[in-house]
Amino acid sequence: MAVENDLGRDNVFRLVWRIALPSMLAQFVSVLYSIIDRMYVGNIPSVGAIALAGVGVCGPVVTMIGSVASLIGVGGSPMVGIRMGAGEYGHARKILANSFLLLCVFAVVLTVFLFPLRGNMLRLFGASDMTYPYAEKYFTIYLSGTVFALLSAGMNQFIICQGFANVGMKSVVLGALLNIVLDPVFIFVLGMGVQGAALATVISQAASAAYVLHFLFGNRVPIRITFGGYSLRIMGKILLMGFTPFAIIAIDNVMIIAMNAVLQKYGGPARGDILVTCNTIVQSFMLVLTMPLGGISGGTQSIISFNFGANRPDRVLQAQKYIVMLCVAFSSLMFVLARTAGPLFVSLFTKDDELAALACQAIRICTLAVIPLGVQYALVDGFTAMGKVQISLPLSFWRKLVYFMAVFALPAAFGAEAAFYAETVSDVCGPVVTVCVYVILIRKVLGIADKKRLPR
Repeated sequence: MAVENDLGRDNVFRLVWRIALPSMLAQFVSVLYSIIDRMYVGNIPSVGAIALAGVGVCGPVVTMIGSVASLIGVGGSPMVGIRMGAGEYGHARKILANSFLLLCVFAVVLTVFLFPLRGNMLRLFGASDMTYPYAEKYFTIYLSGTVFALLSAGMNQFIICQGFANVGMKSVVLGALLNIVLDPVFIFVLGMGVQGAALATVISQAASAAYVLHFLFGNRVPIRITFGGYSLRIMGKILLMGFTPFAIIAIDNVMIIAMNAVLQKYGGPARGDILVTCNTIVQSFMLVLTMPLGGISGGTQSIISFNFGANRPDRVLQAQKYIVMLCVAFSSLMFVLARTAGPLFVSLFTKDDELAALACQAIRICTLAVIPLGVQYALVDGFTAMGKVQISLPLSFWRKLVYFMAVFALPAAFGAEAAFYAETVSDVCGPVVTVCVYVILIRKVLGIADKKRLPR
């Protein structure tokens, strides 16, 4: 059975490059889902700015739903990779079967549970009287497509972990291109506004989900989706392994929610909505930064997991070195672009001079320390790939804790706009601690990478 990449024997540098590039591009393209929605919504005649703020309020909630895909997809895929490295293909199939069942169950439960709560959630997460109607219309339609969002993102991880990074990229590109085509048709031609943006996204995610499932039920992959062999023990291990990436995404969105609430509070009736709109644009830029960065560190987990399972610490260390280099190179590029292309990016969302100037300044502030953030992503995801959630989870929580303390303390002392410095503070404190922990523990972690002590 032909594979794109031999995770155990191919040159490590070439492996990292061949898997990181399509994984990074896939995540970059996936950002287009939200970026294009927001770009078109922001340009709706007469109501664009308020509608954009309403969609921005939905952003964290939508991403929190999507974080369940990481809980299971990023939780189960390293386990599949480790088992493949150890030659235990039967057990790998059981892990995939249990992961597929979990995703289906979570999709149904989330839809049923969140639908009656959507109004209170949006109010809690920063919707004002003016922005709420737009937020509610967008979120109601998006929520109906939860199953497609979870299956497309979650099951795609099991394609990438088996070495088919290009196939994983194609599934994301398919959905994004479809979204690009449908957005202007639904929003402007059919006059559906924010509802059209949400519908375009749901249809696009459905197409991606169909592509992913067709591939994983086919004969090209060593580990296909099968039925049976369900085990609460395996499901518990998947959820435990996936808790770190799930927590990272979920807390990232709680951070955005907290930021919106703080901006509304300290901005007051006069500036609250414009600051939330500004934050929507800033977070769109941060998605362009963090999603591809996560694509590099997350997509290459397959190399680390496989070789950790195969008891090849030399290849694990080589891969980790190259992954860090790529992450730092990408975050450095984004640091430069934040300062040179920021105005161009902001102009996609608004023609308001005051809002544009505010958003450009906020983007520069939030990206002051993105270069060390590349190290943070690479090392934390590396620990997760080796199944060491007891290390990766506290490192992630530490960075989030610093952010929360800063986002509430800075505006109280210096005013609403000081909240944007919270990102910089956390992007310095997080990587410093992570690098120290990595240097102290990595040799010990690799020293116990033997088949007898693999997680069951």
